[in-house]
Amino acid sequence: MTRVITYGTFDLFHEGHYRLLQRAKGLGDYLIVGVTTEAYDKARGKLNVVDSLVTRIENVKKTGFADEIVIEETQGQKVNDIKKFHIDVFAIGSDWTGAFDYLKDYCRVAYLERTRNISSTMLREKNSPIQRIGIIGSGRIAARFLPEARLVSGVSAQGVYNPHTESARRFADQWDINVYEETEAFYEAVDAVYVASPHETHYGYIRDALAHGKHVLCEKPMTLKQRQAEELFGLAREKGRILFEAIKTAYCPGFHKLLGIACSGTIGSIRNVEACFTKLERAGSRELTDTVYGGSFTELGSYVLLPVLKLFGKAYEELRFDTIRDEKGLDIFTKASFRYPSGIATATCGLGVKSEGRLLVAGTKGYIVAEAPWWKTSYFEVHYEDAGRVEKYSETFLGDGLRYEISDFLSMINGSSSSEFKLTRGESAAVAGILERFLEEEGRPAQERQ
Repeated sequence: MTRVITYGTFDLFHEGHYRLLQRAKGLGDYLIVGVTTEAYDKARGKLNVVDSLVTRIENVKKTGFADEIVIEETQGQKVNDIKKFHIDVFAIGSDWTGAFDYLKDYCRVAYLERTRNISSTMLREKNSPIQRIGIIGSGRIAARFLPEARLVSGVSAQGVYNPHTESARRFADQWDINVYEETEAFYEAVDAVYVASPHETHYGYIRDALAHGKHVLCEKPMTLKQRQAEELFGLAREKGRILFEAIKTAYCPGFHKLLGIACSGTIGSIRNVEACFTKLERAGSRELTDTVYGGSFTELGSYVLLPVLKLFGKAYEELRFDTIRDEKGLDIFTKASFRYPSGIATATCGLGVKSEGRLLVAGTKGYIVAEAPWWKTSYFEVHYEDAGRVEKYSETFLGDGLRYEISDFLSMINGSSSSEFKLTRGESAAVAGILERFLEEEGRPAQERQ
């Protein structure tokens, strides 16, 4: 008896899946089909699976080709399954040609011709038309965005605009996308815009993009003035467009798990939140040379303010800033201290001072602690009065994390409201208001380019 095994997600089951299973069955006498779990797909970077695992298994069963179905949950399972089930042939679609040659040590590997002009990705795009996204800015953050965007189905990077044309051209050449020298041509070519330009330009670019009827995903901080943030959200509503602030932690699965536990009452009533994020920035960087818009708080403040606002809200009674400045007067370490009716909080960040970067949430029954880098939340612990009682939680954090915000941005464009609570308009505006107050107290009020 010749035993064959194949694997797949089999999402939005289509003719191509059917033919693949048919061809795999034709290679032997007994076909085992491995169906991947959502968790494993996410671990591999796929964030766009539509059908549940149960639905996908049932669809495979209905073909009548599978003699046995197994669940694929982990990396490396294929080798174990081949040994366990005494497999003679491993079969997979030709779009994976070469990727599984390492299995030739265990059995014959067959790459089966895929059915052209049909795929789960194409079906997703048919149901939710692909969003052509243009990038404003061509620096470090923009360079992180593109490889992350390519892992989210339904988004296509169309091109880049930067008034510094040479920088835009180098970026476009590197990533094989179009370059636009004029904003009108840029807006005409895209459905949505990702703003990754300097802080002070965000307001003008967002307003312009919305005026052209484009959805906008903007890097943090979205604006440096609360009034402008509120104005832009109002304009987005008026235009029927989505405006999203890209604080990646807000869309991170692990961070949401942490918030859920904190708000569930597990640690009692929350009385203290401490968030710290520091890194040693290289001398000569924009963050340490721009004496108007640079410094630690404008660069990292959005991250550390996020858990404070999420857990305590916007109605603080007192706010105080304590700052260490460099010789140019630029803040290299800042602590924002909040007093609320029911507790206190600190949001600390630094570019020239290194500190323990953790998130602590203290309650009346216990506390939650996530060590650095908590802003990429993948692990945290819940502690109680009984020192022997410690609950440990983990969650996958993929890549640079931008794929989560891109995925939620796309979901909102396609009509889902489930992502809206992850970072509300009010919270974005509150962050802008706190940054505005800080800059005013520093004697460098924001004069954002219009």
